[in-house]
Amino acid sequence: MSIFEQFVILWVVIDPIGTIPVFVAVTAGMAPNRLRRTAFQAAGVAALVLGFFLVLGQFLIDALGISLPAFQIAGGLILFAFAFTMIFGQPMNGSGAVQERGDGMPAIFPLAVPSIASPGAMLAIVLLTDNNRFSIPEQAVTALVMLAVLGVALLLMLLAAPILKVIRLSGAAIVSRVMGMVLAAVAVDNVIEAARLLITQG
Repeated sequence: MSIFEQFVILWVVIDPIGTIPVFVAVTAGMAPNRLRRTAFQAAGVAALVLGFFLVLGQFLIDALGISLPAFQIAGGLILFAFAFTMIFGQPMNGSGAVQERGDGMPAIFPLAVPSIASPGAMLAIVLLTDNNRFSIPEQAVTALVMLAVLGVALLLMLLAAPILKVIRLSGAAIVSRVMGMVLAAVAVDNVIEAARLLITQG
């Protein structure tokens, strides 16, 4: 899988643009210095969460005795469900956070989890760093691509207010739905690939 394909997949499941309205909602009324600190904390926590799945996700699969094709099919179905919610409204990475301001530590919830480190992102990271298909150097490249996408998410959070003024909530919703279509295609392709693998193994 090319770096560009990995970037597209991680961009879709992390959805930096879809994070903008969530960030604006949970940081409303914050002082500029606290707003910046919240953005950095959210990106940092998301990186730790996704890093955990990048390093230990494969061990969890092996410990549970789950076959790769079965995990790929399950992952494809979950990613498709994730894409479905993005296309038809109430994206999973928002989870109502736009309407409801998080209390306590908004950098952790809802920003880091589940807005940036969404269930789809966690699953995609595991699939993209499978030890049976990807070497350590390839997994290291995936980690760098993940950090690049998180870096873009951080930048967009820091620029959230002016960006949202330009594209408005309706524009963010349109972008989210287009990304949902891309993710749905990726999910279907994942299931087809796993089914082909099952047939060849059988």
